[in-house]
Amino acid sequence: MNAIWFLFLLSLHFGAFQIGYGRNVSSRPAVVNIGAMFMLNSTIGKVAKIAIDEAIKDVNSNLSILQGTKLAVTMQNSNCSGFVGMVEAMRYMETDVVAIIGPQCSVVAHVISHVANELQVPLLSFAATDPTLTSLQFPFFVRTTQSDLYQMTAVAEIVDYYGWKEVIAIFTDDDGGRNGVSALGDKLAERRCRISYKAGIRPGAAANDSVIMDTLVNVALMQSRIVVLHVNSIIGFKIFSVAKYLGMMGNGYVWIAADWLSSFLDSNSPLPSETMDTMQGVLTLRQHTPDSDRKRAFLARYNKITGGSPGLNSYGLYAYDSVWLLAHALDAFFNQGGVISFSNDTRIRSVAGSTLHLDAMSIFDDGTLLLNNILQSNFIGLTGRLKFSSDRSLILPAYDIINVIGTGFRRVGYWSNYSGLSTVAPETLYTKPPNRSSASQNLYSVIWPGETLSKPRGWVFPNNGKQLRIGVPDRVSYREFVSRVRGTDTFKGFCIDVFTAALNLLPYAVPYKFIPFGNGHENPSYTELVNKITTGVFDAVVGDIAIVTNRTKVVDFTQPYVSSGLVIVAPFKKQNTGAWAFLRPFSARMWIVTGENTMSTLGRLVLIIWLFVVLIINSSYTASLTSILTVQQLSSPIKGIESLIHSDDPIGYQVGSFAEHYLSEELNISRSRLVALGSPEAYASALKLGPGRGGVAAVVDERPYIELFLSRQCSFRIVGQEFTKSGWGFAFPRDSPLAIDMSTAILALAENGDLQRIHDKWLMQSPCSLDSTEIESDQLHLSSFWGLFLICGIACFVALLVYFLQLLRRLRSVPPSESSSVGGSSRSGRIQRFLSLMDEKEDQSKSGQKKRKVEKSLSENDRDDELGMKAKRKETTTSNSFTGHS
Repeated sequence: MNAIWFLFLLSLHFGAFQIGYGRNVSSRPAVVNIGAMFMLNSTIGKVAKIAIDEAIKDVNSNLSILQGTKLAVTMQNSNCSGFVGMVEAMRYMETDVVAIIGPQCSVVAHVISHVANELQVPLLSFAATDPTLTSLQFPFFVRTTQSDLYQMTAVAEIVDYYGWKEVIAIFTDDDGGRNGVSALGDKLAERRCRISYKAGIRPGAAANDSVIMDTLVNVALMQSRIVVLHVNSIIGFKIFSVAKYLGMMGNGYVWIAADWLSSFLDSNSPLPSETMDTMQGVLTLRQHTPDSDRKRAFLARYNKITGGSPGLNSYGLYAYDSVWLLAHALDAFFNQGGVISFSNDTRIRSVAGSTLHLDAMSIFDDGTLLLNNILQSNFIGLTGRLKFSSDRSLILPAYDIINVIGTGFRRVGYWSNYSGLSTVAPETLYTKPPNRSSASQNLYSVIWPGETLSKPRGWVFPNNGKQLRIGVPDRVSYREFVSRVRGTDTFKGFCIDVFTAALNLLPYAVPYKFIPFGNGHENPSYTELVNKITTGVFDAVVGDIAIVTNRTKVVDFTQPYVSSGLVIVAPFKKQNTGAWAFLRPFSARMWIVTGENTMSTLGRLVLIIWLFVVLIINSSYTASLTSILTVQQLSSPIKGIESLIHSDDPIGYQVGSFAEHYLSEELNISRSRLVALGSPEAYASALKLGPGRGGVAAVVDERPYIELFLSRQCSFRIVGQEFTKSGWGFAFPRDSPLAIDMSTAILALAENGDLQRIHDKWLMQSPCSLDSTEIESDQLHLSSFWGLFLICGIACFVALLVYFLQLLRRLRSVPPSESSSVGGSSRSGRIQRFLSLMDEKEDQSKSGQKKRKVEKSLSENDRDDELGMKAKRKETTTSNSFTGHS
């Protein structure tokens, strides 16, 4: 009896628990209805149908996943039509489906996502890759495959990896095609590349051979040879066929097809040889799915079912995993107390007399709960780990990069959002830190169209009958560089010859025409000329165009063909050497140092080192004095840019030059000090007048102009150092491939000597010396030495004066007796005494010299005698030693 009461109370307890917490332990239905929408007669649709059927069987046979609840799927063919897709979606909503696997096409997804939002039925699309199908606009749309955003990122990185800058995009003119190409444009722009031409093709029957022929003819006239093909398989193979006919599948072309091609090849290989011949060398992408035992087992089972036709592709794998994703989400949904129930939408009312029965459509009450469980899924499927990121994209997107060759294809590498391009499988790289360095980006060699391993250049000069519009400055000064032939639109000069010589080295013809820029009365603004490229007025600019920072921000320049920089030219005056020039090599302190005397014994020990010092000083003094005496020195009050900045004198610059902007903006020199000068003659006139008479203190201009100016004007010289470094180049639009080829041609001109020959032809004019700011003197003059002669004369005079004073002193000190003994008159006697004193002084000098010689001889003899005595004593000692031993 106690046991019966226990069981009764236990049943009451669980009954109360079930009533209070029914949302947490809701009963599971026997069957859950789901839908599937795709294009049944397409390659993707055929494979997806088999994959979904097999997934339903696997889920229903696995009691651990839904614990006895079965999935029932109803498939509908949408034919990638938005209208048909809408009708089929409404039919689904009348059957109380909790989710829809699909749709396959982005066009249909855009339409029925609005219905799914209102009725809260999740869409799990395994093939709609349009990147604009976002969770913000369509919260109940869940993409269970990779977005085209990542596929186009992979394409952009391939383009950038090979160094190409422009591509042509051919796409189906629908939501998926347009939005995919838009994503491609964004990703290319991040890498300073761009889509130069877009060609949209209407889907369906409108895409006939005539339309495709016209499209490809326009493509062939474009500059780029990189073609990205984002279409469906029907249009894609038509394009390859027509392109083969037009010769667009040969050398120079690059074709990159989206993953529609890899899916078709995976499912339909081998293709007929005539079909394969039309797409040799094409690159295509395939969504990467890592190898696993489960994947290989399913592939074997799939091939057993289909006999290998159609073959399994990546979209089939994602369709299979979508069913399992929904099953896991439903299991979590039921575990959380979710109930499958529907309610009518009060906003929908049947129209009187209508047979649409709109009121039959109902809202899935717990659709949001199921959606959240779908987005929180995390399990391993046939395609790898299925987990969603914060933006509802599958984590770790990756693609195989495939090269179509021969009768099949081969993989040349991988792309992953984790580490970019690599020859190593992404799942291996996931175990390492991400590495996006350029050295880590690698692909295996590709066999390109035309059966070549050489990377195509990627562009040719467009064969569309248009000429390059090249802007050329219409200069009025320094016409040796650029000058317009009067009455014509042709130009000549150094810069023009360099440009035409570089063009002749290109491996292709470049039709062009020169268009003058300027009024012909003054030099135009070169900054305005360069900016005309950015506005599309000119396709290039040729001339003496300085490569400066603000211009490089808007255009690309070629390799410089002339080195340049700003220099200062100013008047100078000759500085004479003067009578005291011999003192100038040394400063006063140096003269004092060289006059030291070694008085002590220790000081004399330093004499040997001092001799080397004197030797160096003597050489330096000789060289400096030689330069002072043999070369006339030039002087100017302007020493360089610093002295020019700190002065208040006016400064001249060339009209149209960037020097004005540099002086005022970079060096902060007041514009009121800057004077525009339009010709070399104006330079000379302003410099001669000087700042005091309405001229300028100096002129700042680029070195090539100044060198040409100084070759004719010998009264001026460059002062100071060149204070900017730049060069002249030809300007082209940003990322222009022609700029690269022209740079290569300019380097070739420099290496083969043609650039120097062109320079000598136009600029080899040097009546004045340009190598130095010094002028050699013809002769040495007395004026440079009279100071030395003066010192020497004064020294002689002082010596004679002292000598005569000494003689007079001795003459006075002679006793009268001696003076009387000489005899004669007093005057003659004095003269005789004076002369005798001079003779006596000379005799004393001579006797003194003889005495010193005798003393030196005697000392040498004494030293020899002393050495002799020592030798004899040593010999005697030795002899005695021998005698003692004996």
